Amino acid sequence: MDIAVIGSNMVDLITYIDRMPKLGETLEAPRFSIGCGGKGANQAVAAAKLGSDVMMLTKVGDDLFAENTLKNFQRYGINTDYVVAVKGVSSGVAPIFVDKSSQNSILIIKGANNNLSIEDIEHAADAIKKCKLIILQLEIPLSVVYYAIDFGAKNNIPVILNPAPAVPNLDINYVCKCDFFMPNETELEILTGLPVSNLEEILVAANLLISKGLKNLIVTLGEKGAVWLDGKDIHHISPYRVNAIDTSGAGDAFIGCFAHYLVKTHDILKSLNMASAFSAYSVTGQGTQVSYPDKTQFDNFMSKL
Repeated sequence: MDIAVIGSNMVDLITYIDRMPKLGETLEAPRFSIGCGGKGANQAVAAAKLGSDVMMLTKVGDDLFAENTLKNFQRYGINTDYVVAVKGVSSGVAPIFVDKSSQNSILIIKGANNNLSIEDIEHAADAIKKCKLIILQLEIPLSVVYYAIDFGAKNNIPVILNPAPAVPNLDINYVCKCDFFMPNETELEILTGLPVSNLEEILVAANLLISKGLKNLIVTLGEKGAVWLDGKDIHHISPYRVNAIDTSGAGDAFIGCFAHYLVKTHDILKSLNMASAFSAYSVTGQGTQVSYPDKTQFDNFMSKL
C-alpha cells in the first residue's frame, strides 16, 4: 500500500449561480449537480487516479449517500476495508456554490465524519503500518488527527497535514511532528492571524510558522502557484495558466498529486511542480473528483506544456 488517507468524505451538492441571493430573496440558478467529495476523499481519489495504491479510513452515514460513496471509492481502486457506516447518522454533505467567475463558496456538514475515532485507527493499525505516507485534514475530530500524527511518527511513516478547514487553536506541537504542513493562503491567515494579501505578507506569515519548528511548509496559492519553505530556502512553484471553469477541489487535487509523486520519486520539488500542473488541469472541468485527470490524461496534458 502506498498511501493511507485518514479523513473525510462528503457528498457535494453543487449549485452553479449567477450571484448569491440577498437575505429573503429567491433566485433561479442555471444548474445543479451531485458529486462525491470531501477533502480526504478528494485527495485519495486524486492519488488513486494517478496510479497510487490508496486505502481510505473514514465513516459514512446511514442514508442513501453512503452506498454511492463506497462504490465511488471502489470505482477508483481505493481500498474500502476501513470505510464504515454509522447507524442513525447522516453522511457528510457539502453544499457548494460556484459563480460565473468560477469561484466557489462552500458549507460543510460533517455528519458521520465526526464519528471517526482513535479506535478506528487502532483497528486499522496493521494496514496503515504497511503504507508509505499518511494524509490528514481537519474535517474529522482533532483528537483523531493528533493521534494519527503520533501514529505516523511512532511508526516512521511520513505525514502530510492539510489544515482545512483551518482552526486557530491547532496545536503547533503536533504540526511540527508532521513532515509536510500544507495550508492555502486563507488557512495560513487564520492560523497565524497575519495578513496574506500579497506574497511578501504570505512569506512573513509562513516564516512565523517555520520559526516554530516546522519541517516543510507548503502554502498553496491557487492561480499564483505555491511556495515551499523548509527552514533554509524558499522555493516558488510556478502556476500553469489555463482557462478556469470551476476551482472546486483544486487544493485537494494538488495535495493528492503531490502525495503520489512524493511516494514515487521522493523528490519534493518535482512533486510540487507536478501537483501545480495537476491542480491546473482540475479547474478546467466542472466538479471535484470528476475533474481530476487519470494518468493517461495527465501525461497527455504535460506533453503539451
